[in-house]
Amino acid sequence: MKDKTRIAVLVSGGGTNLQALIDSEKRGEIPDGEIVLVVGSREGIYALERAEKAGIEHTVVHKDEEKLIKVLEEHHIELIILAGYLTILSADFTKRYANRIINIHPSLIPSFCGKGMYGLKVHEAALSYGVKVSGATVHLVNEIPDGGRILLQKAVEVQDGDTPEILQRRIMEQAEWKLLPKAAEMISKEIREAEG
Repeated sequence: MKDKTRIAVLVSGGGTNLQALIDSEKRGEIPDGEIVLVVGSREGIYALERAEKAGIEHTVVHKDEEKLIKVLEEHHIELIILAGYLTILSADFTKRYANRIINIHPSLIPSFCGKGMYGLKVHEAALSYGVKVSGATVHLVNEIPDGGRILLQKAVEVQDGDTPEILQRRIMEQAEWKLLPKAAEMISKEIREAEG
């Protein structure tokens, strides 16, 4: 069988999901994959510090898909994980990496998803709608924002008195940080077996 699947994680902010992936890999929970690159969408984000601390090569590519493709090709990337990456990828890009890009979204798709739905906006929408259950979804990425095939979902209870920030934290802890590493291993294994 081939070596581990080479993973790039794309980030735009604090990198809590990146940290969950790094920690899971260290614990041996992603045996078929290896994070070899972190790409930030802008300078000065904490996610890049997390990569630095973990000894993972990192770079910044700001809204330049040609440059992003070049960087991914130079590192022989086979799986792309969007972990709070706020740049919408073009149809050409998603076709090039069909079934090789996964994203975590902080709701149970098809609720509270699509263009413009990210971060606290998702939790604000869920709370204003009055849902009793929210959660997180890992899905394959295609040309439609949050439109790709669902891989994993986990429900999280909405509690009385939740603010968007409190709900966001609970969903991260109970769902996102568990689902994303699990999906990373699932797809890494599929890629290894297909190319093995």
